[in-house]
Amino acid sequence: MSGMLSEIPLMPTRYVSRLAGLAVLILSMIAVVSWRHGNPGTVRLLEHPSLELPAPKGGRDRPLVAVLAANDGTETTDFMVPYGVLRESGKMEVVSVSTRSGPVQLHPVLTIRAEQTTEEFDVLQPDGADIVIVPALHRPDDPEAIRWLQRQAESGAVIVGVCDGVLTLAHAGLLQGKSATGHWFSLGKLTRRYRETTWIRDRRYVVDDRVVTTTGVSASIPVSLALVEAVAGAAQADRLALDLGIADFDAQHDSDVFGLSLELLLTLARNKLAFWNHERFEVPIEDGIDEIALALSADAWSRTYRSSAMTTHPSERWIRSRRGLVIEAETQVANAAVTLRPAIEPSAAALDDALMKISERYGMPTADLVAMQLEYAW
Repeated sequence: MSGMLSEIPLMPTRYVSRLAGLAVLILSMIAVVSWRHGNPGTVRLLEHPSLELPAPKGGRDRPLVAVLAANDGTETTDFMVPYGVLRESGKMEVVSVSTRSGPVQLHPVLTIRAEQTTEEFDVLQPDGADIVIVPALHRPDDPEAIRWLQRQAESGAVIVGVCDGVLTLAHAGLLQGKSATGHWFSLGKLTRRYRETTWIRDRRYVVDDRVVTTTGVSASIPVSLALVEAVAGAAQADRLALDLGIADFDAQHDSDVFGLSLELLLTLARNKLAFWNHERFEVPIEDGIDEIALALSADAWSRTYRSSAMTTHPSERWIRSRRGLVIEAETQVANAAVTLRPAIEPSAAALDDALMKISERYGMPTADLVAMQLEYAW
């Protein structure tokens, strides 16, 4: 036996350190999950009122929507889906706004340029926005984002926190005395930290006066359609939902089906350990690309812990999407990259298409891991 062992080459030191670090990470995650689920706090079931919006400010013909991004990290789908859906409706004026000038790094994938900075927006729109969309930010306590949101709330804007965008709303003090919800993984922490807020389960989105919050990433489509319904009526929202490939967008949601099981934790560990077998996908894009489908697909593939995605174009660095968003593309493609062409029509089908292809390539447990992160029942 000792002779056989002596013939096996030793693993490089850098791999040993990676494995040790990963083992600590996994054990920490298991401890955190056990603590969260063992101490759920006070989370109540509560009926929520229908989404109603005040009339647009300053005599505007239609509401002005600002979709906020922090340059150093903003969740991909939380940002791109509301932007795309609300622009597609044609019933609102929608503008992308970043905390400062320059590229905006989306997470876990894609880079965009916003149309205005918050400072430029304030100069152009002294009355403020009618609606502000707040995606999950890499730094939920970003001081620039918080100060700007507080000013927008004071001006009477409806503030919509998508997924962990609720963390920024909480940091800004906008949830005191309110009912709210959030991503399933964050609810325990939110409940313990923000006790003056009533935290709601089993609702995709919760409305309390001029504050709207949602569950996980996949709630970005239903809440966007609910905003369209509030502005343009049920018939318009239903038509748009059918065009996007959405069967329903009401607030019903089963929170109990989401959680990190041992199987999912083992899948995460197995995928991360196989770092030598990770794949890089290129997603060719061109002017007119559907940003909703692109976001859903690229986001999903970048959450497998087996793959990452990058947008590419033969010659152009900046591409304008179907609804006006400016997206960065790589002009140099790595030889090892695999071409990925997401489903485009209808837009929302891209997520189911991505999950199905992920299951075929990496197995159903990996697809389930992605869906769990997105809080998506499929």
